[in-house]
Amino acid sequence: MRSRNAPAPQRAQLPSESKAMTYANTHAAVSTEWLAQHLTAPDVRVVDASWFFPGSGRDGRAEYDREHIAGAVYFDINDISDTTSPLPHMVPDPDKFAGKVRGLGLGDGNRIVVYDRSGGGMAAARVWWMFRLFGHEDVSLLDGGIVKWLREGRPTMDLPPVPRERHFTPYPNSHLVRDKGQLLGNLQSHTEQVVDARSAARFAGHGEENWPHKKVGHIPGSLNVPWDAVIDPESLTLLPPEALKDRFLKAGVDLDKPITVTCGSGVSSCLLALSLYLLGHRNAAVYDGSWAEWGLADDTPAATL
Repeated sequence: MRSRNAPAPQRAQLPSESKAMTYANTHAAVSTEWLAQHLTAPDVRVVDASWFFPGSGRDGRAEYDREHIAGAVYFDINDISDTTSPLPHMVPDPDKFAGKVRGLGLGDGNRIVVYDRSGGGMAAARVWWMFRLFGHEDVSLLDGGIVKWLREGRPTMDLPPVPRERHFTPYPNSHLVRDKGQLLGNLQSHTEQVVDARSAARFAGHGEENWPHKKVGHIPGSLNVPWDAVIDPESLTLLPPEALKDRFLKAGVDLDKPITVTCGSGVSSCLLALSLYLLGHRNAAVYDGSWAEWGLADDTPAATL
């Protein structure tokens, strides 16, 4: 119980260190220091979105159960998805998304901070994008994730919280997602740049794909910025603004024109969407089906290098 003379809890503010940063949209990522300072703020909710590629031998839920940041709930991208689709973790309909996150205690008025333990944040970025897709803009990536948190000796726990349901009002933003038909149309219109987050080898058609496929390579005309190229390999945090911008420019991306990002199954591409958002490109769309759909379809062309 709070003592009579103790100050009332205050709503979490944007990261104090943001003044020293030059990202255009600093609120999309918060530091471990910021989260440690605001972990008990009444409006802050923490989400563990740990997920790993098939065949990795790792289980995000099991690792969450073993240890997680205090108060974190587990967001399973395979469960909070369109489970009727043959494609992996496709976006669910608004009602399902709202019902699932409401059960996790995530809703209107919450400042949501998402992390994972992938060493870069791609799954956390997927959840960041999904909240924005359904109209919740007050969501941030924990830069460096739980890996950085643990390196700094910060505490964790193994007991999950008991969340209180909170109403979530979905406001879907169709501008942030693309489907196969739209990408096929873009081959003719060239309205949007397509940026692929897979490795250079997979983009070229030489690397092993994680999902069933009939073809390898990439969507013709697309550009390649591997998802891990936007991460500092030592700190596992996002690159500083100028270096991050340089990654896209060197790949031939025009940051002043529309962009759709893609990858293997719509997960790692979300880290590019978040990186572009930090640089001021707020409306980068995600091709949800990505190569899991494009590489398996009969009506989609592929290019190789």
